[in-house]
Order: sequence, then C-alpha cells, then structure tokens
Amino acid sequence: MNPLVWYDLFLFVLLFGVGVYVFATVRITNLHKVYFLFHGLMMLWPFCQFASTLTDDSGLQLFYVTLSFVAVSLLGSGWLLLTIFITGYSERLSAKGTFLLFVPAVIGAIGVVANPWNEFVIPLEGGYIERDYGLWFWVVMTILVSYFLTSLVVLFRAVYSSQTSAMIKKQVRITLWGILVLAVFATIDAILNVVLARWLPIIPGMTSLGIFLSDLFFVYVIKRYNVFDLVSIAHEDVINTIPYGILVLDENEVIVEANKASRFFMDLHVGDSFDMEAFLESVHVVGSCREFVNHYKKKENTLSHIEVIVERDNNIRHYILQSSPIVDSALVPIGHILTFQDVSQERFYVKEMNRQNVTLQERNQALDLIRQELSEANRKLEELALTDSLTNCYNRRYLTQHLNHEVITNIQYKTPFSLLLLDIDYFKAINDRYGHVIGDEVLVRTAEAVKQSIRSTDILTRYGGEEFMIYLPHTEHDLANQIAERVRTAVESNHIMVDHEIMQVSITISIGILSFEDFEVVHVPDNPEGYLTQLFAAVDKALYQAKQNGRNRVEFAEFERGVV
Repeated sequence: MNPLVWYDLFLFVLLFGVGVYVFATVRITNLHKVYFLFHGLMMLWPFCQFASTLTDDSGLQLFYVTLSFVAVSLLGSGWLLLTIFITGYSERLSAKGTFLLFVPAVIGAIGVVANPWNEFVIPLEGGYIERDYGLWFWVVMTILVSYFLTSLVVLFRAVYSSQTSAMIKKQVRITLWGILVLAVFATIDAILNVVLARWLPIIPGMTSLGIFLSDLFFVYVIKRYNVFDLVSIAHEDVINTIPYGILVLDENEVIVEANKASRFFMDLHVGDSFDMEAFLESVHVVGSCREFVNHYKKKENTLSHIEVIVERDNNIRHYILQSSPIVDSALVPIGHILTFQDVSQERFYVKEMNRQNVTLQERNQALDLIRQELSEANRKLEELALTDSLTNCYNRRYLTQHLNHEVITNIQYKTPFSLLLLDIDYFKAINDRYGHVIGDEVLVRTAEAVKQSIRSTDILTRYGGEEFMIYLPHTEHDLANQIAERVRTAVESNHIMVDHEIMQVSITISIGILSFEDFEVVHVPDNPEGYLTQLFAAVDKALYQAKQNGRNRVEFAEFERGVV
C-alpha cells in the first residue's frame, strides 16, 4: 500500500475534529444543521478515498469511489447555499429557488451512481484504485465549476454592493480565500491525477487537503464573526419583527442596520447615507423641525422626537420619529438610533373622534334649538292654558291653582290678603244693543283699565263672562277698599268709542271685597280646595250685595270665621 494514501485518512480525522470543535463551541440553529450537513459531505471525500485503498474487492472500491464523488457533486450546491447565507441574501431565496439550486447537483450525483456505459469511471488493472474517468466525470466537474463560479458571483456582488454592511464584506472576503484554496487544490488534483495520470504517479490527498484548508477558512468566519450565533440571529429576528422602523447610523450618518419595517416608507439600505435635514424636507413635519434638528446635530444624550407625515404610493402614514444617540463607555457619541413608530391608526381614530364630536356638537346644538322651541311652545301652551285669550288676563284655572297654595301659606304665616270680584253693570244690554263684537271690545278695554289701576304684584283674572277677580297679596281691609275704589273710578271714566256710532260707550262696575287680616280664630284648612270655594262664595255674595244696593259701588263680604 502506498503510504501517501494515509494522508486522506489523516485529513478525514482532522475534518472530523474540526466538526466536533464547531459542534461543541456554538449554539445549534437550523443554519448550523445546514453547515454540519455540508461538513459531513466534505468529510466523505477523504474517508472514501482512503477506504477504497483498504480492500481488494472491486465492488467495494467502486462503492467508495462512487460515494466520494456523490459527496463532491452535492458539495458544490452546499457551498452555494452557505454562500447565500453568509452574504445575507437568504431572504431572497424562495422555496422554489432552493429546489432549483439542488437540481444540477442531484442530477450529477445520479449519473455518478448509475455510471451508464462506464461513462463515469473505468477500472484499471482489475480494480478502482487505478481508474480512468469518462465523459460523465467531466459533466460533474462542469457542474462543480458552475456552482463555484456562481458562488464567486454572489460573493463579489456582496463585496462591491453599497447595501452590504462592513462586517458581511469581511466575512465574504475570507470565504473567497477559502473557495480559492479549494479551487486551486482541486484543479491541481484534476491535472495531476486525471489529465496527466498516464505520465505521472498518483498523488493522493490533494482535493482532501483543499477541502480541509477551505473548511478552516469557513470555521474562522463562523467563530470570528458569529455568522450562525444564536444571539445574533435572535437579535436580527427581533429587530425585523418589531413593527417600528429602525435605522442604526454610525458617526458619519451611514446606515449600518435597517430592519424590514423601515422599507415600507423609505428606499434606504445598509451602506447608504442618511441626511436628516433632507429627509425632513421631503415629508410634512408636525411640530418644531428646527428644534428637533438641533437636538439631533448636538448628539446630546437625550431623546428627542417629532411627528412626520409620509406620503408614498398614494398612501399617507403618520410616524413618530425618535432620535437617540449611541455613546461609548466614555459617553462619546458614535452614532444614532432612529425609530419610526407608525401612529396612522391612532391619528385616524383621533380625526374620526373629532369629526364625530363636531357632528355631535352640531346635533346637540340642533337639539338645544329644538328644546328651546319646545320650551317656548310649552310656555305658549301654558299661557294659553292659564290665560284668557280675549283679555290676555289669567283665567280662573290659574287663579285656583295659585290660590290653593297661596292662601294656605298666608294663613300659616298670618299674612293679610284680599280678593276683589268685579262685574260689569248691564253688560247684557251692551251685547244686545251693540253686538258681541263691541261686547268683547268692552271686556278688553275694561281689563286694560283695571290693569292700569292695580299694583304689579296683584293678579287679575277673568273669572267668567263679564266677571273679573283680583288677588291682592299683603293687603288689609282699608288698602283693599282704596284699590277697589281706584279700579271702579278708572273703569267708569274709561269711554269706549264705537265704530258705527258717534257716541261713546261708558260702563260701570260693581265690586265685592273679601279681606283676611284677623287670624286669631282661623286654622289651616285640611281641604284647601273646599276652603277656596268658600272664599269665592263669600266674595261673590258681596258682589251680589253691591248690585242689589244700586250697582257702581263696593261692598265688603262677611266671612264666617273658623269654618273650614
């Protein structure tokens, strides 16, 4: 056995040790699982190359050779997939894209297993330790080269893209060196052990060494930059799931991190410069823009915020822009964190609430107007119910309601009061001679004359027909007599002009008076309405007496004290 074949076993052990090291020193995520699958494919090559030299059975030798080249076929797709993750392009990779990414590798691996017409490998000297490669071998190599070239395109695009962060660019550069090392050793292996195999002795372990060295580069990227670190992944997931837009700026106002939510209202990415003043000029600002910019430029260790309105794609959104400086341990400003809180829904609710409040106020004003109109209508209805429509005096109903309470109060507090009941003399003759229209005019003019003769506190009511009653509060016998005489004289001197007559109509009235001023033997009645009826009967009797004694005169009533 050629001692050089032990290099493959040695490299397999080293790759196994590297895998154990990575497994033991990092926290496991789904991305780590992808890496370990990829790492296992890398380990299969040196192991199978070594195992094929340990047996003389050509069938086992073919199995190990086939398994090693299946691993190599799939290795290219694994490299491309990891390259996409390293460069941060994994978000753009759909399920369909992932499936198509593995299709060429799987086709190559199927061809290696099938080995149709020995177009992949041909045994020499009765076994596969010495072997020749056919057309399918070059198909597999072409697929591998295509994967590596695609990986190089992805990596170089990330390096020269302004949207790629500085940390990812460093990771990509190291990964490029790993791919370069693998490509160099695999190319040397292909030239020496395939192209020039007829003229040069077999040199084992070249591709295995390239795989091992490239894996070291990749492991360095994992450990140095925590590509698959659980905390970093969780941090990125948390930032991207936050509904607020987040921008992290360095001291030169260059974006070093931007979450997904920020892409909904601005076309800025990692690596772009953020000009605060230009941004505020492009949106509508609610509040003091100058004060906010001054706080922002001073980089004071205080929070400042302002509301901005962004219009994009005919969609208006409201954001609370908050600026917070980033400081180091020495409190020296080294950047900014900008957060954009979407408050569009809240503003919509406030606007809708204000609109509803305005509508409610308008309705309340309309209701107040209706209420005032109803109140006025009720007042007029009440006046109609309590006043006489012809003379505009209170009616008998009002007088009764008022005196029901007033008389009881006067008796309780021993307050004197008087009632005057007056009647127009010979009113029927006036109606018969001049008609009811003139009769109504006489009633109206008589009521006006009486109103001008009494006090503002006295209450004049039309008691019925041509009878009027006056309630005189706080009025004793003598004062009631003076007022009654004043009323009688005013009516007697009130001449009423008749339209179709040259002469004037002059009338007189008879008055009955009932005065209460002696409360020694008077008690509060249990039945106010019945008591009031007795008062009305007494004053009516005095009026009747005035008419019997010749009319146009005043007579006082005699009320039987103590009768309730």
